[in-house]
Amino acid sequence: MFCGIIKVVKNEVKDMAMTIRNNKKDFGFILGTIEDFVPEDHLVRKLEEAMDWCFIYPLVKPLYSLYGRPSIDPVILFKMIFINYTFGIHSMRKTCEEIRVNLAYRWFLGISLDEPVPNYSTWSQNYIRRYHDSKIFDQIFERIIEQGLRYDFIHTDTVFADSTHQKASANKKKHERKQVELTKKKYEDELLEEINEDRISHGKKKIDHLESEEYDFDEETGEQILVARTKEIKASLIDPDAGNYHKGEHEECFAYSHQTFCDSNGFILCHVTVPGNVHDSVSFFDAYEILNERYKVKNIVLDAGYKTPAIAREVIDHDQILYLPYTRPKGQRRETFSKKEFTYDSENDCYICPNKETLYYSSTDKRGYRIYKSDKDKCQNCPFLEQCTASKNHQKSLAVHIWQEYLDECEQRRHTEEWKKIYPLRKETIERDFGDCKENHCLRYTRIRGLKKNSHQAAIIFSVHNLKKLCLWRSKNKAYYDHIDEKEAERKKRSSNTASFS
Repeated sequence: MFCGIIKVVKNEVKDMAMTIRNNKKDFGFILGTIEDFVPEDHLVRKLEEAMDWCFIYPLVKPLYSLYGRPSIDPVILFKMIFINYTFGIHSMRKTCEEIRVNLAYRWFLGISLDEPVPNYSTWSQNYIRRYHDSKIFDQIFERIIEQGLRYDFIHTDTVFADSTHQKASANKKKHERKQVELTKKKYEDELLEEINEDRISHGKKKIDHLESEEYDFDEETGEQILVARTKEIKASLIDPDAGNYHKGEHEECFAYSHQTFCDSNGFILCHVTVPGNVHDSVSFFDAYEILNERYKVKNIVLDAGYKTPAIAREVIDHDQILYLPYTRPKGQRRETFSKKEFTYDSENDCYICPNKETLYYSSTDKRGYRIYKSDKDKCQNCPFLEQCTASKNHQKSLAVHIWQEYLDECEQRRHTEEWKKIYPLRKETIERDFGDCKENHCLRYTRIRGLKKNSHQAAIIFSVHNLKKLCLWRSKNKAYYDHIDEKEAERKKRSSNTASFS
């Protein structure tokens, strides 16, 4: 019965136009090279054209021994990691499996069909033994930036800064309570000096330390000793370098934070990796220092998390223009008078309230704020008392930072046409960069542990982001940029010949 049904089905199929190949696997021999089977518009071709990868050899040469077995080509190793992050593959094991069957990847690496693909553990062992303490990752990142500057893709007049968090490879339930020492902020010595200058000018005594510092007396010498201030934090048992991160609606987790600057075209210029519990306004200074060492910057655009007197002073004192958004005064009730409704009298160093009463200077505290206080006897019968203060003694106090003038300058700039043109670009540059890196280049989660390793990983991810953008832009006018590369090669050849002759 079944034989009869099968014959009927076969006869019906023969009458149809459908092709049946019976799942054949013996395709025969393929005459050609890998070059013939990689499409002309494939991304790996553009990556190969955009960079001369031989620059890696002199950088890593000191890391290799003159003796022993021949090593795997270092360019192949770094191209493997670029394949990993460029195409969003989430493990080196999976990357090696893809290279084994993907002709485009083999072509990019220069591995023939009959040549074995390096084992997935080869990269990790080379990293542990050679690259862990090297600067090769930052050097690759900087080389791609140099290429972008040569092509005039990167413009550093206006830069945009922000930080993004990357979830650490650590179980958030496995942690311990730990006391850690608070580190001193970079600007605290300058702040203490200016506080004392301000106090002396007002007839007050100098202070020995800021509010963030504590001192004790040595019983033997009778001198003051700086006591390290500590605080209790959640420390991961899996990845101790990761910081406990919890903000807004985000789920509490251990993470790393990447402080990043980019240009107006979305090319990432520099980055610094810190634990996830470090605030943006603290990690800003390290990245900002690197930025100024490498580039000449005119405008800096930041979000509300960076709106502090210390950052405003640092940027403006470098003769740069700072663009900040509007933020509602913190800790202020909506029904009370705002600070801008009090008029400052610079001649008498006092503030005039809406009821035309005077708030006189009282002191400069250890946080760097000048305190101005009203006459409580006059305020007691003021018709605006409920709108002015809720203090029990009916005295109004205003706290004004000694660097407040820098924030005031930024606030005035917020009403200019330049601000309206530049600040909205922030969401099209740095925010888009983070979204692209998280979605396509594995920046959402980290699969390694330790601050140094994650800093190296971030350097590779941002290098991939920049190189991908660079090679796609370059492919739009390939002949022109080939000519630029030829000129650069001739210049290097002439300089090397001159050096050898001398």
